[in-house]
Amino acid sequence: MTQRLNVAALAPEAYKSFIAVEAYLHTCGLPLGTLGLMKLRASQINGCAFCVDMHSRDLKKSGEADERIWSVAAWREATVYSPAERAALALTEEATRLADRAAVPDAVWQEAAEHYDEQQLASMVVAIAMINAWNRIAVTTRTPPGAM
Repeated sequence: MTQRLNVAALAPEAYKSFIAVEAYLHTCGLPLGTLGLMKLRASQINGCAFCVDMHSRDLKKSGEADERIWSVAAWREATVYSPAERAALALTEEATRLADRAAVPDAVWQEAAEHYDEQQLASMVVAIAMINAWNRIAVTTRTPPGAM
């Protein structure tokens, strides 16, 4: 696969803004492991090889267990995630698959709200929007895994 273009080089101001949001997300109070799992799951759903590779590697570097990384795609059946992580993954899936559903179900939102406060929920919504945007950039431009 050959990368079509480099958005960071051709739209540096937009790219810097995305990086600023990512910096916020790493200081917003969400557990970084949960944030990484959310990014990995959305990237799997969106078929973004670049982001799946990057977030899997980032999770591994941060000390995440292999089993937890490998089983994200089947998190409902896996026994290695906490109830809070499951709620975050469910919200991530629902918000990523908007074209498949009318809306994010109330039950999914309520489950997340049982584990996260409003500030964390707002940050989760931003995180889900950002990873979906990153996925769309990488998939559209055919950014190969390990390219950056």
